[in-house]
Amino acid sequence: MENHPSYSALSDVVEKYPRTAGSLFQAYNDILYAQQWQDVEVLDLEGCERGAIQGCKKDTETILHVVPCSLAETVSFAWLQTAFTLLSDPPEIYLAITSEDASIVYYKISRGIVKPPV
Repeated sequence: MENHPSYSALSDVVEKYPRTAGSLFQAYNDILYAQQWQDVEVLDLEGCERGAIQGCKKDTETILHVVPCSLAETVSFAWLQTAFTLLSDPPEIYLAITSEDASIVYYKISRGIVKPPV
């Protein structure tokens, strides 16, 4: 991981939260290189003991937040509420759920009950 070009952007958070380093590394590289988001930044979510990713999808100006986690982790409502608070209460966050086989799934999480688009 240390030899990868993206490591310099991740190093502070990866060293602080080594338990979640793999999920952050995988999600960051997917967002930056595969999905080609713009203005990508790594944020420190100290209350969640992990890093998060902020950026804009290609050709948009809407800032989105991604919180990586492993398929093996347990996510609680309290943990999600902390993530929303630390990210300054965005309308939604995306959980980037990673697995050992390098697959990744994004789940859009909103506060409260939100009617889905029809």
